[in-house]
Amino acid sequence: MLENPIKYKIKRKYRDDIGPEEIFLDSKRLKESPDGEKEKIEKPIKENVLKVFLVIIAIILGTLLFKSFQLQIIKGNYWRDLADENRIRSYPIKPLRGVIYDKNKIPLAINVPKLDLVTIPADLEKNENFDKIIDRLSLALGKPREEIEKTIKNNAALSYPIIIEENIEREKALLLESSFNDVPEINIVKNSFRQYENGPIFSHVLGYLGKTNEEEVSEKKYLFDDYIGRTGLEKIYDEQLRGNYGEQLVEVDSMGKAQKTLAIRDAKAGKDLILSIDAGLQEKIYALMKSKLGTLSTSRAAAVAVNPQNGKILALVSLPEFDNNQFIRGLSPKEFDEIFNNKNEPLFNRAISGLYPPGSTIKPILASGALTEGIISPEKQINCPGYLNLTDKFSSSIIWTHNDWKAHGPTSMIKAIAESCDVYFYTIGGGYGDIEGLGIERIEKYLKLFGLGKISGIDLIGEKPGFIPNSSWKEETKKEKWYIGDTYNVSIGQGDVLASPLQIAMATAIVANNGTLFRPQLVQNKEPEIIDKDIIKKEILEIIRKGMREAVVSGSARYLSDLVVNAAGKTGTAETAKNKAPHSWFTVFAPYENPEIVITILIENGGEGSSTAVPIAKEALNWYFRDKAQSFQ
Repeated sequence: MLENPIKYKIKRKYRDDIGPEEIFLDSKRLKESPDGEKEKIEKPIKENVLKVFLVIIAIILGTLLFKSFQLQIIKGNYWRDLADENRIRSYPIKPLRGVIYDKNKIPLAINVPKLDLVTIPADLEKNENFDKIIDRLSLALGKPREEIEKTIKNNAALSYPIIIEENIEREKALLLESSFNDVPEINIVKNSFRQYENGPIFSHVLGYLGKTNEEEVSEKKYLFDDYIGRTGLEKIYDEQLRGNYGEQLVEVDSMGKAQKTLAIRDAKAGKDLILSIDAGLQEKIYALMKSKLGTLSTSRAAAVAVNPQNGKILALVSLPEFDNNQFIRGLSPKEFDEIFNNKNEPLFNRAISGLYPPGSTIKPILASGALTEGIISPEKQINCPGYLNLTDKFSSSIIWTHNDWKAHGPTSMIKAIAESCDVYFYTIGGGYGDIEGLGIERIEKYLKLFGLGKISGIDLIGEKPGFIPNSSWKEETKKEKWYIGDTYNVSIGQGDVLASPLQIAMATAIVANNGTLFRPQLVQNKEPEIIDKDIIKKEILEIIRKGMREAVVSGSARYLSDLVVNAAGKTGTAETAKNKAPHSWFTVFAPYENPEIVITILIENGGEGSSTAVPIAKEALNWYFRDKAQSFQ
């Protein structure tokens, strides 16, 4: 036992604290105790503390599980896409546009391979050598630096390739590919462009493609370098022809350079379009008209050929023409000026949008109306001294004279149609002597029955409805009363009445097929669409057909009398402005017994229809019924 033991006190913070001296004393006692192995030093944890501790652990684990679920399940795709953004790219695959064929499967619009230099704007703009790359591109392509930089910066949000230079020659493409091998954002790729076979001949039918504009791209209707139909059939059937884009998933490295292709969804090519157009006939009419125009002081003309049995268009020519391939290649300033500032308006489709006084081509319509209304019988003769004098109803001393082109003598309906007698049609149109006449209201009615004065519905854009004047229109527009002289003018296709070559062709088809008005169509496999039928009784139309047949046998179109098939037609010479030659018209159907084709020719300011338009139609019909078969042998 220690002497004079020194007493130490250790202050405890809590009553239950175990002091150091107790630890040593307990250790000694445990060793000396026989039951020391069984004894322990214990400090029990309170139950409440344990519960709190378990709750905290549960909350932490629950939170971790929820975040894991949220990241992997709820927003898994989002974070996966975000993570793959710099590793996986989706590039569009352009589809091939559908080919356009004529009725005999002769290709008119095809796709030709080309090489383009492309870049990904979103990647290139981030390149630390951006300015130097632009300088290199400018030098290599021979394009202004500002133009290239503007293209890329204006489309910096696009993460797919866009074209910087297109349709590059193979040798130059190889050189560019080698020169920019160190720039992963720039590549040479294979594409295709539209090519029109004999483009100028078919330009007004086919139309052309144009690049998408900023508005179309921003609305996400199309991609930046898309070509879409702007005019003609390319526009009307754009959705069918364009096809559907495919997709290529590519793994790229940190520099954006492609490492491997992960997946490909092939593009779906556009559907081909087979037209009712006969390419050979179109080319023949085009050549004939160009040749004829070379002898005249005009370059404006139009022609339409149609199958009268179903309304299918066989040819549609408008002159002057334009080359739609120029719009694919890109117009130079000179080419742009030649097209858009040309006073003869080569882009204007005269066949469907050109409106002209139809002249005597509407006389068969007036004749059918007069017979239907009982105005006159076909046998009744009207004497034609070469003019018709009309006494003014307000002053008997004033005589109005309406001249004919010649004195026809006693004239029946068939003779009047064959010789194009104006006095006869003045009389049945406006009335004279004991013949009442149709009057302008009924003239308007029959012209509209035959499709004039309204849209035909052809599958092209820009068609014009034409115009048929009447008394209310004249009072509202010209502030004048309608006079009988106005009715006389309309009765021979003069005055304010206007029609397109397409309308005259479709009206002639009604006579040829005995009373059915079809909607004109340019696509072969579409079902024919009847707008109206039994417009005029067959027995009446048979009289009109005889008159048009007699015009070829002995009348104003007798130049066709030795045609390889029997034909029936009607000439027209429509007066225009003073000091200008009249418009030259001719409309014809053949064979007479079972018509297969109607051809309507218009030459602006071409002179007499019998001497200008008729020869073109004759050569076209001879080719169609005789030379065509030989050309395919």
